[in-house]
Amino acid sequence: MTTVNSNLPHILTLIDRKTEVFRELSDRVWETPETCYMETLSAAAHREMLETQGFRITDNVAGIPTALIGEAGEGGPVIAFLGEFDALAGLSQKAGETAYDPITAGANGHGCGHNLLGSASLLAATALKDWLEANGTPGRVRYYGCPAEEGGAAKAFMVQSGAFEDVDIAISWHPSNFAGVQRETSLANCRVDFTFSGRAAHAAAVPELGRSALDAVELMSVGVNYMREHMPSDCRIHYAVLDSGGISPNVVQAHAKVRYVIRAPELPGLLPLIERVKKVAEGAALMTETKVESTILAGVSNLVVNTPLMDAMQDVWESLGPPPFDAADQEFAAKIRATLTPEDIAASWRQERLDERDVPLADFVLPAHGELRQMGGSTDVGDVSWVVPTVQAYGATLAIGTQLHTWQVVAQGKSELAHKGMVSVAKAMAATGLAALESEQLREAAWADLRKRLKGQAYISPMPAGTEPPVAAMTVK
Repeated sequence: MTTVNSNLPHILTLIDRKTEVFRELSDRVWETPETCYMETLSAAAHREMLETQGFRITDNVAGIPTALIGEAGEGGPVIAFLGEFDALAGLSQKAGETAYDPITAGANGHGCGHNLLGSASLLAATALKDWLEANGTPGRVRYYGCPAEEGGAAKAFMVQSGAFEDVDIAISWHPSNFAGVQRETSLANCRVDFTFSGRAAHAAAVPELGRSALDAVELMSVGVNYMREHMPSDCRIHYAVLDSGGISPNVVQAHAKVRYVIRAPELPGLLPLIERVKKVAEGAALMTETKVESTILAGVSNLVVNTPLMDAMQDVWESLGPPPFDAADQEFAAKIRATLTPEDIAASWRQERLDERDVPLADFVLPAHGELRQMGGSTDVGDVSWVVPTVQAYGATLAIGTQLHTWQVVAQGKSELAHKGMVSVAKAMAATGLAALESEQLREAAWADLRKRLKGQAYISPMPAGTEPPVAAMTVK
């Protein structure tokens, strides 16, 4: 089914009229980087823009102070655009610099481009809102301001709260080296804190009286490492010690805390893996005569792709073409690439199964492919995709070879090339939303595809019932 129609030029014009204010929004969020569940300034900036653009606003969605929804229109289908605006810790970097140069050492930075992500999604939502108003067409457009994607699973809590119950189609995107349709699934994951409690003692005089919580953390690490040989090869487990018990080695550490991230390709495989890791923790506590408590902070489901929506977005991208990069953009991208390794550059091409070319910026749209691929990461968009047909785009906002969660992403975050990529993907999302709004056939096909992929499985959050958004706990780094 074709999705490119005569209304496409109109909605592109609506985007062009508001490009500058949304570029300013992305820069404003870049300048006030805030991490997981702490995005008060970024959420306020998005709320202000929603109010200015005439959306009806719902605050404190799912009990999360930085989660919000803007809605416009009446009746008809509901088209949702998902935005994010959280930053990463330790990635401070000056804009436009082609060498590592933090604004403040150890401070936050938008190393995944979420300053652009939320801004483009809100621009797309605004354009579709304006189109509805101009044409008097029934329908509702919603912008979901979603915090804490980087490990906080805010969308999972929003799904659990019922925030997506009446949505027909959900659309999102992510900054990338390339422009096109995201055709990958993601890993389900869960974040669990293990807190060990022991007994302090003088480590030299009476060490036999101590029970070391730090020993338990280390023994847990050994146990999990041995477990890796006996779990599916496509699962992943990572950890970080949050509290080692103090800085005095002559004291037996009475407390220690470690955070584990457990990942699996699908939710049914994740849940038993979590239980196995818990058993390792219990074994470490038994060996050290300490006590352990586990707390699930956040969990996300695997992403469920949607073929009709991916094909519809592919039609749109092929009509639009890549962002209109110029010589100045190419020059800046070439300088960024000079900071990268050949392996970085090769990895970007390899991830898309493309032959490597010596170009600094994407001058093409990713081709369609029938192969369903597995990305290495996780996203809470996955939880939305279990309850609503969901499609995601890639936007070309980075020099080819740039790896996410690096200072190079932050350095490009306010550049002209990033802005062009942001506006380009906003057009692709808005046009896809328009196609879904106008075509009942497309919406029905998308829902049929979702039901087929789920095979009767109901959405079950990887977080136990009653888990609250870890607003306070996630501030611990």
